[in-house]
Amino acid sequence: MLYTCFKMSAPIKSYVFGNKFKHFVLYSWKFPMRTNVPYNCYYNKPCMRFLSNTAQKERKKFKLKWVLLGGVALGAAVGGIGTILVPSFSWNGSAAQVKKVDEKVRTPIAPSRQINSKSDNSGLKLTLYQYQTCPFCCKVRAFLDYYGFSYNVIEVNPVLRKEIKWSNYRKVPILVCEEHGEKEQHLRDSSLIVSVMSTLLVRKGDSLEEVLKFFPTLSYSEDGKTKLEQLNRHAVMFGSEENKSAREEEKKWREWADNKLVHYLSPNVYRTPSESLQSFHYFSDVGEWERLFPAWERHLVVYVGAAAMYLIGKRLKKKYSMKEDVRETLYDACNHWVKAIGKNRSFMGGAKPNLADLVSYSTLNVYCNLEFTTVAFIRCF
Repeated sequence: MLYTCFKMSAPIKSYVFGNKFKHFVLYSWKFPMRTNVPYNCYYNKPCMRFLSNTAQKERKKFKLKWVLLGGVALGAAVGGIGTILVPSFSWNGSAAQVKKVDEKVRTPIAPSRQINSKSDNSGLKLTLYQYQTCPFCCKVRAFLDYYGFSYNVIEVNPVLRKEIKWSNYRKVPILVCEEHGEKEQHLRDSSLIVSVMSTLLVRKGDSLEEVLKFFPTLSYSEDGKTKLEQLNRHAVMFGSEENKSAREEEKKWREWADNKLVHYLSPNVYRTPSESLQSFHYFSDVGEWERLFPAWERHLVVYVGAAAMYLIGKRLKKKYSMKEDVRETLYDACNHWVKAIGKNRSFMGGAKPNLADLVSYSTLNVYCNLEFTTVAFIRCF
């Protein structure tokens, strides 16, 4: 056996005796009857034809146990990370709602960073619970930055999510608002947050609590399950009929960005295994995971997450009937957006951006350092 191995090329020797040698030790410990069994060096496993029937059954049981454990781990990763990182898994789905107080008391946490604006005179103390590379969280940040709000950012651990354990809503973004030292309001769903805060800006005499009355939650039963639907989540309550057509257009394209554009991202971000891994390393760098989270959690999210999201990306490609080259579908959507703006205005909002512009910009900006979004940005902006 040793002679056969050392007759191999150097890469094969490294493969057998380097990274994979621990597996040979494991097999030898688990099945001591294999001590004198010829070892297949190329496939790194004992030759099955030399094993007894009992030994073969034991080996199959051993493999089955680890396959099942691996399946459970991958399933948990797909379920947990998929819920966090894939827009189609309802980051801001219809179950998002507004509640005045959660069942648990929110535990104060030191912010990951603070955004201070000299022009902020809103009287609001804002705290954003987020994932840095979540498109919906980027939408909220873009809105707050554009309109000059000061706010604290708390980066949520994508695996444990212990930072939001106080909330019954286990998704992001969550915007905690405290107005003039009064009771906290917890806003969920990115589109709803943008609509509520925009309404607060245009209705200057209304308090946040009064504005929230324009956005009720509808509860209904379907297939024996209670479901919630947030009303008016893409609407800004101006209180007048002025510029009605422009508002309708803004609402239409906000819905388009949420229902179309954002769902084309995941199949592009996780198009191949290497691109998926590259994306997660990018997420780690941008989100400062090395500074904020333990090494084992960071590596778990990066490597397990990359594998899980690659598989999910393939499923989403089929679900949304994307072209074989998913880049083309995304670029077609960008061209559709540019065509809708036309040649006679700089933005959808005319001379300056409106909410539809901010939403489309933030959807692509979240992955701005990846190659495909650079091309998309050139086409759109």
